[in-house]
Amino acid sequence: MKYKDYYKILGVNENASHAEIKKAYRKLAKEYHPDTHPGDKEAEKNFKEINEAYEVLGNEEKRKKYDQLKNYQGFQNGAEFDPSQFGFNFSNSSYETNFRQSSHGGFSDFFEAFFGDGAGFDINDFFGGTRYSSQSFQQQPSNVEAELNITLEEAYHGKEKKFMINLGNQDRTLSVKIPAGILSGERVKLKGQGFKTASGNQQGDLILNINVKDDKNIKLEGLDIHQKLYVSPWEAALGAEIKFESIAGGIKVKIPSGSQSGKKLKLSGKGYRDRKGRRGDLYIEILIKNPYPLSEKEKRLYESLREVSSFNPRM
Repeated sequence: MKYKDYYKILGVNENASHAEIKKAYRKLAKEYHPDTHPGDKEAEKNFKEINEAYEVLGNEEKRKKYDQLKNYQGFQNGAEFDPSQFGFNFSNSSYETNFRQSSHGGFSDFFEAFFGDGAGFDINDFFGGTRYSSQSFQQQPSNVEAELNITLEEAYHGKEKKFMINLGNQDRTLSVKIPAGILSGERVKLKGQGFKTASGNQQGDLILNINVKDDKNIKLEGLDIHQKLYVSPWEAALGAEIKFESIAGGIKVKIPSGSQSGKKLKLSGKGYRDRKGRRGDLYIEILIKNPYPLSEKEKRLYESLREVSSFNPRM
């Protein structure tokens, strides 16, 4: 059995924060995803190793357990080791059966021995604790973490959202209630939708990490909403009152005369409202949009304006 250096696999140091580990995992998972490397066995192998490493380092309890194990000198530097040297005999044991039936879908024997559903080793066994016995070990259900992308509008209002996920090489369609005011980085738990124990009598949870996606005209910064508003040249020059659709509903916006592209208007207390009731501001960026194509009458009016105006935008 070979020791797995999960920190090295993700390219992070041992003091990396959870956010740094998650960022490294997302980058590598995107780089080696099978969809971008069809038929590439090496990329598939890397993808599995990356997922296995994050399964451990992305979980607080498993990471703590792994860090204890990493301090055991015999398992470092990719060393091979024989479980029987530590008093474990897995011949014809329930461990072998549990390994074959593992719900993690292709994780290494190292992972299954220490972190799988039917983990045969206890870290304490290597530091003077009690040895394993098939009668005493308790199977634990395994939670699953996944990322769910939602729109800013879905996050603001909340909704029942259906999504597809592949669990244990099986596509499943699930439904989750998105609470109004949720923010990126917050999590929603679907109880009993994770991996089952080998015996099937317990099941872990599915933890959804929420990612609120911006679109091209609107984005969220903290609790402040930044939204673009396109106006005509005459509305910007002469001023206007425009009905504007924000995620909170329709509001009237007063465009000051002489407004330039890039000018920002602040509407206090009209931004995002989180689950604690706190609310940010709404920043509206004015962008001037010319009519196109010009009608003959519009063209003549612009030509007349060019004749009478002394305005030079480059000065």
